[in-house]
Amino acid sequence: MPPSSTARIAVVGGGPAGLFAAETLANQGVQVDLYDAMPSVGRKFLVAGRGGLNLTHGEAMDSFRTRYRGPDMPQTSWDQWLTDFSPQDIRNWAAGLGIETFEASSGRVYPKEMKAAPLLRRWVDRLRGFGVRFHMRHRLCRIEHDPELRLHFQKIAGKDKSENPLDSFYVDSPDAVILALGGASWPITGSDGKWTSMFDHLGIKVQPLVSANCGWELEWPKDLLGKIEGLPLKNCRAFADGESASGELMITRYGLEGGIIYTLGAALRRMESPVISIDFKPTAEIDDLMRKMESVKRNILEESRTRWRLSAQVHALLEWQAELRGIQDVAGLAALVKQFPLALQRPRPIDEAISSAGGIAWSNLTNELSLQAAPAIFLAGEMIDWEAPTGGYLMQGCFATGRHSALSAMRFLAEKGQN
Repeated sequence: MPPSSTARIAVVGGGPAGLFAAETLANQGVQVDLYDAMPSVGRKFLVAGRGGLNLTHGEAMDSFRTRYRGPDMPQTSWDQWLTDFSPQDIRNWAAGLGIETFEASSGRVYPKEMKAAPLLRRWVDRLRGFGVRFHMRHRLCRIEHDPELRLHFQKIAGKDKSENPLDSFYVDSPDAVILALGGASWPITGSDGKWTSMFDHLGIKVQPLVSANCGWELEWPKDLLGKIEGLPLKNCRAFADGESASGELMITRYGLEGGIIYTLGAALRRMESPVISIDFKPTAEIDDLMRKMESVKRNILEESRTRWRLSAQVHALLEWQAELRGIQDVAGLAALVKQFPLALQRPRPIDEAISSAGGIAWSNLTNELSLQAAPAIFLAGEMIDWEAPTGGYLMQGCFATGRHSALSAMRFLAEKGQN
């Protein structure tokens, strides 16, 4: 049973998690006030959409659920949240906004228009139609919950001074609040992670925010970099700390980018000395490679490029490491193709990362996504300590947690008698 029409819930954060929490609440007749520090909502949503707005992924749910991880994360609960709001549900939701989606050959799901702005405009229009009240340029700076919930905001002056002409403060006392403050990647969108210190006085454990879904640095030899920079390593499989990922890597001046390195990021962070091992020919065994070189007696490096169908960049990498290791035989070169190690130094800075890991520790939360120490405060999205690879999983996780926290907040108020 939803709360009464007099119940009011604040949502702080205008990203996907916050917007979908607001929609879930407002659709049930709850009065929603949505706050965000930026001049408009959905900033990171729009930036993510520059590559086509990857909404979710079409792989089988058994595999889909395994993409989410985090220290002490309640996997059973995650499985349920993803079942309650599945990839098909997000496609149905988009269709309800008049946005047709399609599943690419990679399994990634996109709007047919490959744009984020039309979807966001229709979404905001729907929320306004539901009665959601938007409060832009309001930065949350303090939370109090005892004896009553009080949210302290700094009202940020706009450049033209027409909205919030002077920096000032505003206090709201809603019946409950859903915090969807995001992580710390792409701070220009408002996702700057500055909220972490706000929980100190509440005794809430916040894991440090670190780069996830980001490139990793390594020191390429200068003469080698001139041959390989900006080139892809396609159809590879790579390994780190017992985990593996397939796809593509991109060689950059500072190291590596791409889906493989994003997927293996958590494994690399666990390693004291992070190393990635690349299999350049995952569909071939060493014996297969050896057979293709049976007649070769000399110039094995040159012959391998043709007989193994190696790209110029892979061949350059092999040549570099073969010389360093003194490899002069086919067996040694074949082994290097199948296990090409690269010692990495560190992840790229968090403001370049697609997403971040860390945040509010699960030990502080109930299964309803409320704070154990403050049951009127609910959380959603990337500010909680979970992570997922790119490919639509991040967006799906934000929608699923936003929905669950909204439903939980309604149950909380109903149990308090506000129904």
